[in-house]
Amino acid sequence: MRRILSNYIDSFSGLSREVWWLALITLINRTGAMVIPFLSLYLTDDLCFSLHEVGWVMTSYGLGSFCGAWLGGKLSDKIGYYKVILGSLVLTGVSFLIIQYFSSFWSICISFFVLIAIADTARPAFFVALSAYSKPENKTRSLTFIRLAINLGFSAGPALGGLIIASIGYYGLFWVDGITCIIAGIVMTQTLHPKKARELDKEVIIDNPVPAHRDNTYIIFLISLALFGFIFVQYFSTIPLYYKKIHHLSEENIGLLLALNGALIFMFEMPLIAYLEKTNISKVGNVIYGFILTGISFILLLITPWAGILIIGMIIATLGEMVAFPFGNAFALDRAKKGKQGAYMGLYSMSFSAAHIFGHNSGMQFIANFGFDNSWLFMAFISVIGTVLLLIVKRKLAIEKKASLL
Repeated sequence: MRRILSNYIDSFSGLSREVWWLALITLINRTGAMVIPFLSLYLTDDLCFSLHEVGWVMTSYGLGSFCGAWLGGKLSDKIGYYKVILGSLVLTGVSFLIIQYFSSFWSICISFFVLIAIADTARPAFFVALSAYSKPENKTRSLTFIRLAINLGFSAGPALGGLIIASIGYYGLFWVDGITCIIAGIVMTQTLHPKKARELDKEVIIDNPVPAHRDNTYIIFLISLALFGFIFVQYFSTIPLYYKKIHHLSEENIGLLLALNGALIFMFEMPLIAYLEKTNISKVGNVIYGFILTGISFILLLITPWAGILIIGMIIATLGEMVAFPFGNAFALDRAKKGKQGAYMGLYSMSFSAAHIFGHNSGMQFIANFGFDNSWLFMAFISVIGTVLLLIVKRKLAIEKKASLL
């Protein structure tokens, strides 16, 4: 037991002070992120929206994310990641406090578009900040550490969110979300002043870097990640509905089941990534394994009506997430050319925004027309397509490596 604990602690060694502060800021922000996991339930139960309407709200959410990621990438290259992150945190907090007062279909669509557009301008900026604050050899673990903070907050958020809904109602979530965003911004101003930032990543600057949108290998990789995001976002829109409508779970139990995802990541992701980095498996290879595991998690839901399969499915999906996301992030950062990191990471963030645009709505519409079981089969099929694309990326990378040696 002592050896396991020692290995766990060692997996955090070597990370810069700035990365620890970024993790704390992220933890504060994500602990209050309670609205999004319960959004589909809030729209159906509290505002009485139909599944079709919920699907379109989720599409506006995704469109806002897409636009925000694009804008965040551009702004990060022009004004710097610090200003982008700070502005996003504060304005997102204010937006959460305002949005609770909207209730009509169109006002909800527009307000969530604006909210998420503001919030997701910070996503590319966070990646650029991590690249600046991390030594090249620590990038994957730094990314994993930030994800650990995200999921530690997310493990507490849904569980607390379920209790808030049961005690004072959905509006309490908006207040907590808004206040924690603003607090995260205040902490950032006190701990990560831009004039004191240390640029730890001293990788060689590439002359005449290839624009992100012309890097064909990178684009195929992003398409596969968009497909991965397409199936993964179901765990935050259609899956909670499945838990409630088919297995009749309460909001509290749904929150606890979603919190299991974050708890598992907190306990196992850092040691798992530290171990996988020592193997001969490539970054893209690890993403492939994560994709396959996530696809399997949907197949498990078709096997038996036993409620315990929900826990097993969540564990398998979480394992897939733990493997795919850190190495996918790390590959994108490795691929980014110096001076164009904002553009590269903006496209990376936009790939997941596209998943939000199409994933939530398609999932809702598919369920409304064909039922849950057929939807899970469709998600498994998407995982097969994404895996094939990643195999193409591996082949193209091998060709690139061979050409560079000639």
